[in-house]
Amino acid sequence: MGSKTPLFDKHNEAGARIVDFGGWDMPLHYGSQKEEHHSVRQNAGVFDVSHMTIVDLSGERVRDFLRYLVANDVAKLKDYGKALYTCMLNPDGGVIDDLIIYFIADTEYRLIVNAATRDKDLAWIREQAEAFAVAVAERGELAMLAVQGPNARELAASCIAAEHRDAALALRPFNGLQAGDMFVARTGYTGEDGWEVCMPASQAPGVWDRLLAAGVAPCGLGARDTLRLEAAMNLYGTDMDDNVSPLEAGLAWTIAWQPDERDFIGRAALEKHRANTDRQRFVGLLLEDKGVLRNHQKVLVDGAGEGEITSGGFSPTIGKSIALARVPAGDYDRAQVEVRGKLLNVRIVKTPFVRNGKIQIDV
Repeated sequence: MGSKTPLFDKHNEAGARIVDFGGWDMPLHYGSQKEEHHSVRQNAGVFDVSHMTIVDLSGERVRDFLRYLVANDVAKLKDYGKALYTCMLNPDGGVIDDLIIYFIADTEYRLIVNAATRDKDLAWIREQAEAFAVAVAERGELAMLAVQGPNARELAASCIAAEHRDAALALRPFNGLQAGDMFVARTGYTGEDGWEVCMPASQAPGVWDRLLAAGVAPCGLGARDTLRLEAAMNLYGTDMDDNVSPLEAGLAWTIAWQPDERDFIGRAALEKHRANTDRQRFVGLLLEDKGVLRNHQKVLVDGAGEGEITSGGFSPTIGKSIALARVPAGDYDRAQVEVRGKLLNVRIVKTPFVRNGKIQIDV
């Protein structure tokens, strides 16, 4: 038996198929993964993401600490609730984790890190924080829900205290606010609009019930994965890990190279890697033959070499199989994938595949 979120009983009441995910007992789906996927693309769905780790940092030098800890630059965050997506790197430039950082105050920030990397993340953060006298507080007493879809914010608004509702609805993307006991942020992992909401664990079951009563569909890990794949959002441990540079994971945009004098962990290794013109490309693939693309399948590029699919699957929105892959350097737009001893044709496409319910590629 794994760890359980405050909503475990609610998942069972809704008929969820429970699976182990990073040591947590989590819902894979509630009957139809495909229907849950379409609910998010067309209306609204809610995901229990209470397994994610919420960490609050505080101290007089917390900004200096974060400018050293992560590859993006928190100096960009000047307004309360503003969020930043970034990677936390090791000295070799590999990705320890990807995370979101929220600016709370000059001496306080909030981090959301992945569930499967919780122990190593906390150990690394605490080790690095000592030199900056930064306090690291895991907020295990909080639960977190993600309400996603074109109608998500409208349907979820009734769960926000009346005096904060208008401000929550007015939030711009990648901004958050404290709404009574809730911290509401306009962020997500699906390629759709919506909120991610932190709240005291005791309140989560009641909020869950109100969301379902409002017409929001309960959604599990299966739909979360197909949605994030269509949105070309990386999954830690699949698309990147401790041995993969963000430069080969499609995350170069998360690195703040300026100012030159900012020294962050992994910078020296990344600068050497950036100068290497033979580094692998991170691309989107669209399958043109019949079949399904899966993780770890071999990608063959005529005249260039071999690569590998990092995330692959069937896209319910597009109706074809898609994938993210690391492939050899070079200028080409076609390749083949080895599937059960056969070579299937794929086209290299610009990502995301789907954003805000609309297909972004030629199919």
